[in-house]
Amino acid sequence: MALFTSRKQQKDIKVTFSNGLLHVETDGKTQAYPLDWYPQLLNATDEERADWTLTNNGIHFNKLNIDFSL
Repeated sequence: MALFTSRKQQKDIKVTFSNGLLHVETDGKTQAYPLDWYPQLLNATDEERADWTLTNNGIHFNKLNIDFSL
């Protein structure tokens, strides 16, 4: 008999962009990052920014091939 079990928990993450910032909301907390730090995201289209997936380490913007660590 196992002493404990663990399951990978799904995080609910919301990613938005406004006023030159990347907003990442997780667990009810929002963090904002200047897009100046990420020139590819700054110059990306809305379509490119919207195409992202959650990874074990953070967010991967698929069309831009950018990883953003959380």
